[in-house]
Amino acid sequence: MVRANGAVSLRELARVVQTSEVTVRRDVRALEAEGLLDRRHGGAVLPGGFTRESGFPQKSHLATAEKTAIADLAASFVEEGEAIVVGAGTTTQELARRLARVPGLTVVTNSLLVAQALAHANRVEVVMTGGTLRGSNYALVGSGAEQSLHGLRVSKAFLSGSGLTAERGLSTSNMLSASVDRALVQAAAEVVVLADHTKLGSDTMFQTVPTDVITRLVTDEPPVHDDRAGTELQALADQGVQIAVAGSPGSGKGSPGNGAQGGDQVPARGQRRDVPLPNPRRGQLPGGAAGHPLRGTMLGEQPGGPGERERERARVADLRRR
Repeated sequence: MVRANGAVSLRELARVVQTSEVTVRRDVRALEAEGLLDRRHGGAVLPGGFTRESGFPQKSHLATAEKTAIADLAASFVEEGEAIVVGAGTTTQELARRLARVPGLTVVTNSLLVAQALAHANRVEVVMTGGTLRGSNYALVGSGAEQSLHGLRVSKAFLSGSGLTAERGLSTSNMLSASVDRALVQAAAEVVVLADHTKLGSDTMFQTVPTDVITRLVTDEPPVHDDRAGTELQALADQGVQIAVAGSPGSGKGSPGNGAQGGDQVPARGQRRDVPLPNPRRGQLPGGAAGHPLRGTMLGEQPGGPGERERERARVADLRRR
């Protein structure tokens, strides 16, 4: 499976061979010792995978259930009439399919797959960047794409990538893709990263979004024995990133795609657990202009309120114990 797809998650391996993740993890260690693959927390890649980027056909088969849950949850942060940017990736493609139901939405994207997912949504306006087509992920890159984003201002950017660490933030294996993602971030007041647990702790060549620029991370529940992912979530939360976990028990403030405010229940498939935003400078537009804070702050608290840091640590610590 690793040879065919370039990378595979431990969950997927355990499902295919019908055994536990503990057994799969032990086997992966043995294969790594023989030089047949490289371990990544939550999965495995072909040797030398640090700089290797899998193509769309390979990525589309990785962590599909996790990506679906993440997309369900991420859609709940989009409201009617918003203007947003959506980057390239298989997870953002899943998000786009759900955004087709949000009326009055304007989506700016450099991804042909995102545009295709929204092509028949009669209440959504799609704006494509210029640029040169990169066939491996069906994205427009280069100076044309970057220049078309100059002067753009939207409320949120939804981005994915190849890896996410608290030290460097979001990263990718391709220089051209990283450059366009940085331009997308510059256009947005808030940055939402979509990354399944297999990407937590992975660090690839080109930084796209520094940690202090990330407003929110939408991810899935890490496996019980994945201490590295739990540690990375704690470190991200310590740096002020709001954590929303798909599929975990918790209170929701809106249902996907309807722009609902507090009190509505998120569907069981997309429950979210938010870590409140402790850093007041988040939610500001690039350049210092005031922006609107994300609506996921728990229980109506203001960022930086008394006891908020302690509750944040308790939530993430609870996540790590699960």
